[in-house]
Amino acid sequence: MNNGDFLRDMLAKADKEGYAVPSFNYSDVWDFLAIIEAAEEEKSPVMVASHFTVFDMITPEINAAMGAAAMKRASIPLIHHLDHSSEVATCNKAIDLGYPSVMIDASAHSLEDNIKAVKAVVDHARAGKVCVEAEIGKIKGRGYEGGYNGDDFLAQVNDAVKLVKESGVDTLAIGIGTAHGFYEGKPEIHFDRLEEINAVVDVPLVLHGGSGIPEEDIRMAIKRGINKVNVGTIIHSTLMNSFRKDLMNLGENQYTLDIARPAMDEVKEVVRRWIRTCMANGKV
Repeated sequence: MNNGDFLRDMLAKADKEGYAVPSFNYSDVWDFLAIIEAAEEEKSPVMVASHFTVFDMITPEINAAMGAAAMKRASIPLIHHLDHSSEVATCNKAIDLGYPSVMIDASAHSLEDNIKAVKAVVDHARAGKVCVEAEIGKIKGRGYEGGYNGDDFLAQVNDAVKLVKESGVDTLAIGIGTAHGFYEGKPEIHFDRLEEINAVVDVPLVLHGGSGIPEEDIRMAIKRGINKVNVGTIIHSTLMNSFRKDLMNLGENQYTLDIARPAMDEVKEVVRRWIRTCMANGKV
């Protein structure tokens, strides 16, 4: 089956059975492999996502080849995803290189320009049946994915309906109070807006900014319509903090693999917790 169709089936199954597909952002090969290992051990469907900065730095071709190899050899449903690209051309390049799922994030623009950008990617994606994710509203905070600090962050119901209808997008990330990066205090998630949007759009809904949201809030969001949960900051922070700890303890001139394996194991524990929070364990 085409991987784009495979993802649609994964999300439909999650919606029907009351869990969410977890999507983890990676920054290099070590957290990339750790995410997949944990998902295989938890028997969970999973998405591994490269932010557009990772896509560019590792190079599009190497990123795409790494994702293709991982999807081929994985023992669980695995989708490689391009996350938070604001450029149509970047999304189209990822599609041409074999990514089965891409996100075009034009939420910083007017609704009309957002729809125009999303439709351009959707039109390019259709030949390969690639899934396209868009965003409506704003994801607050500032991290390597970017973000927004204003007050008008909430996705508007009519805007969500219009974007989905006019663009033909497959999945929709919605601004309901979540933020990129770590939270200062408890996040205030607008579950009422989530319910309102879920009632009137017929595509899977995505929650961004998962790091730091309490488990009970994640599960409430899933209950009220979220089918995919994105987690990034806690993944790369865990990896880098493990590297720093071991380098400080062990001193200079350490071999990469000697500190990579412990870091991967720490990332795996974080991934396990998130898979279970999303109630995706055992869903293969």
